[in-house]
Amino acid sequence: MAISVKSESPPEVAGERRDDGVFVLNLSGTWRLDRNQPDYNPWRRLKNDPIPSRIVISGRGLEQWDSSLLIFLRGIQQVCPPKVAVELENFPPGAQALLRLARPAAPAPSPAKLSGLIQVWRKFLDDTRYTLEFVGGLTLALGRLLCCRAYFRATDFWAELQECGPAALPIITVISLLVGTILAFMGALQLKLFGAEIFIADLVGIGMVREMGALMTAIIMTGRTGSAFAARLGSMQANEEIDALQTMGIAPMEFLVLPRVLALVLMLPLLTVYANLLGILGGGLVGVVLFDLTPRQYYLQTVNAVTLSAVFSGLIKSVVYGVLIAFSGCLQGLRCGRSASAVGDATTAAVVHGIVYIIVADAILSIVFTLMQF
Repeated sequence: MAISVKSESPPEVAGERRDDGVFVLNLSGTWRLDRNQPDYNPWRRLKNDPIPSRIVISGRGLEQWDSSLLIFLRGIQQVCPPKVAVELENFPPGAQALLRLARPAAPAPSPAKLSGLIQVWRKFLDDTRYTLEFVGGLTLALGRLLCCRAYFRATDFWAELQECGPAALPIITVISLLVGTILAFMGALQLKLFGAEIFIADLVGIGMVREMGALMTAIIMTGRTGSAFAARLGSMQANEEIDALQTMGIAPMEFLVLPRVLALVLMLPLLTVYANLLGILGGGLVGVVLFDLTPRQYYLQTVNAVTLSAVFSGLIKSVVYGVLIAFSGCLQGLRCGRSASAVGDATTAAVVHGIVYIIVADAILSIVFTLMQF
């Protein structure tokens, strides 16, 4: 890029030390890539003199220039020690602007280190704020659903029902049978000491319908479905699909979260009933095969022991667990970062938080039901 029409002359560099100790470089001539640049290093000239505190480069004698001038100036800046300031005088504004762009940005100052307690408190406040925003958004979405104004596809809802219900039956079957078997066997070892093996049915029936059926089903669904919610929504967040939905005016809370919450809340009580029946069946197998109970004895004792209040308490817990599992999975998925590792972190957090929520809710509900004699 030429800035002058003067006759071309070779590029020259002249250096001189002023009385105040400042070293001045005077550039003149035509500086272009098709001309050989002078191989000039001010430190070779100053090797027997004290290093100046400042170098001034003057471009008063420049005729034409292009990027070769910038290369030369950048080289001078690089060979200067950090404590020596380099200043430009009488240079075209364009050359100064390009040189500033070529200069590497200063490293950003590292943030002040905070104490561990302050970091924990700030993270707690951030998590609380995001959780409250998520709860508020979900509440508004449920309100729009009650007003028949929520927007999500019926096909997505039925797909989530299939995923949360029938697709989970194999693992629920295996775990529930084993839980009922373990309860019966561990209880029977103690009841046998008193000749009260018949109460195996009471132990397994009440334990399954009131506590273990809903709890084990919820933990299984946390690891299976809650993690799937977090992984899918996290992948959509990483691929900017959720941003695309928002750009098109579609609320992710209604379109993505609401069908998943509804599907899990509807399916978990049904899975709990199924788990209760299989757990009682597993306990019956232990009682009949190992402790000489007849199937009729076990059945009648179970019917007499299990009350409707015990059944409903387990179903109420399952509804609460369903809300918490879907809440944890969707919350972590929408909060996911933009990388593959962030998706894994969100999935892990969904499972861990979901299990913690379930245990805390179980403790609270058990105390409440006991005080209410329910």
